[in-house]
Amino acid sequence: MKVIVRRGDTLWYYSQLFAIPLHLLIDSNLHLNSNHMEVGEIANIPGFIIKPHTIVSGDTLWKLAKSRTLMADALFLVNPGIDAENLQIGQTIQIPERVVNPVVNGNRKYDFEDMMKDIQELQSIYPFLQTRSIGNSVLGKELLELRLGKGKKRVHWNGSFHANEWITTNVIMTFLNEYLLALTNMAPIRGFYVEPLYFETLVSIVPMVNPDGVDLVLNGPPKQEPYQQEVVKINNGSLDFKDWKANIRGVDLNNQFPANWEIEKKRKEPKSPAPRDYPGDAPLTEPEVIAIEKLTRSSNFSSVLAFHTQGEVIYWGYEGFEPPEAEKLVKEFSQVSGYKAVRFVDSHAGYKDWFIQEWRRPGFTFELGKGVNPLPLTQFEEIYQETIGAFLASLYM
Repeated sequence: MKVIVRRGDTLWYYSQLFAIPLHLLIDSNLHLNSNHMEVGEIANIPGFIIKPHTIVSGDTLWKLAKSRTLMADALFLVNPGIDAENLQIGQTIQIPERVVNPVVNGNRKYDFEDMMKDIQELQSIYPFLQTRSIGNSVLGKELLELRLGKGKKRVHWNGSFHANEWITTNVIMTFLNEYLLALTNMAPIRGFYVEPLYFETLVSIVPMVNPDGVDLVLNGPPKQEPYQQEVVKINNGSLDFKDWKANIRGVDLNNQFPANWEIEKKRKEPKSPAPRDYPGDAPLTEPEVIAIEKLTRSSNFSSVLAFHTQGEVIYWGYEGFEPPEAEKLVKEFSQVSGYKAVRFVDSHAGYKDWFIQEWRRPGFTFELGKGVNPLPLTQFEEIYQETIGAFLASLYM
């Protein structure tokens, strides 16, 4: 919600007026001098939206404010110049409304356009949520990183490296929305008050690493050539792309990192672009992987969590490079999720592998749910409830 600054207004006063933590107001208004705001400047109030209200008989600003647990000045702020003593029946005024329900509906097919709409709305309601482009997919879709918090510890989450594992984006976005709601409403998640986490941890999120692939699985071939024809050719002429894991060029993005990539290249069956498992002609050839690699190199992450499906396991080791604290973390993740912790698996060239190898810091691959990919949406709620605790643990551990 945006308001026009009046004489004497301060962010501290807004925090009292709307019962919003002051630090969220400061982080939502980085364009302002928080110590001296100028009359007429635009300020953001996180966690609120404005809704129109038509005056009926008996309405007063004071009654309307009280019915919404607001101070009357909140209505004066969003209705500059209003004559409170002469409200007219049928007159439309603006009412600040606290957001208490989620924007994101993760229990549905969720493509790139759906995600971008949700991100735009979330950033409008929660301006302390920072977004930036870290690159573009093969087809030019923007790869967004979302950042939240101000702690020294930096945790990274990502989802949908694999196209038919798109439900991981749904899970990440749903938790992000729940975290934002808890912060602005000073409410707990599973009995855990999350406000301290905002000061302890900066979380970096790339919710959809492979947007071209996700859209291919959910919506069919793209209009752009030569990819429209090429993906059908790679898919052996079939228009059913439910088993497609790769990016739009037929390269498996989680086989693209320089962590014994040569081993994967030698033993993987596909020797050319394929719906899954083809590691490319060299590591770091695909724009989506290059974007994640550059982000990781520039961000000094304390730990990374890559979300995949399926198996209800958490992979946490790589070639013995994982640090001792990784075991403590994975035991906590396993306890809160019910997932099995697996230290080593005969696999290379994945994002988690490369992160552990390069930084000797904790890296985890979560395999959400059980069954055959793509997992059905009937599993979404169960997967989400299993995963909430791991999201929280990654922020406070």
